[in-house]
Amino acid sequence: QVQLVESGGGLVQTGGSLRLSCAASGRTFSIHAMGWFRQAAGKERDFVAAVSWSGGITYYADSVKGRFTISRDNAKNTVYLQMNSLKPEDTAVYYCAARQPRGTAFRADYKRVGAYDYWGQGTQVTVSS
Repeated sequence: QVQLVESGGGLVQTGGSLRLSCAASGRTFSIHAMGWFRQAAGKERDFVAAVSWSGGITYYADSVKGRFTISRDNAKNTVYLQMNSLKPEDTAVYYCAARQPRGTAFRADYKRVGAYDYWGQGTQVTVSS
């Protein structure tokens, strides 16, 4: 089992920045990749960004490219999401997720909610206009 705990959410004005953190514990050696998703009220959970754990290859949703940066610190078993130039439409609960190795290549699978095995409890990000 892997446990994930997010932190860093909050209320920020349009154009502001926030940095989310996700600390993993437990069987962290089994982590193959990690990702961030978000879910706005009344909507589905959507992919935001992902990173492979060993090679550090990153992936982003088109809506956040150039504004958000995902990074990881393998020694601390932590993944970060730096969010800049925030917009009201970024308001959502942000979830961290972890994936164990699978037969399907991560580069073909990273956007799917079902591609991840473990989830954090979520952290609220609210961007005021």
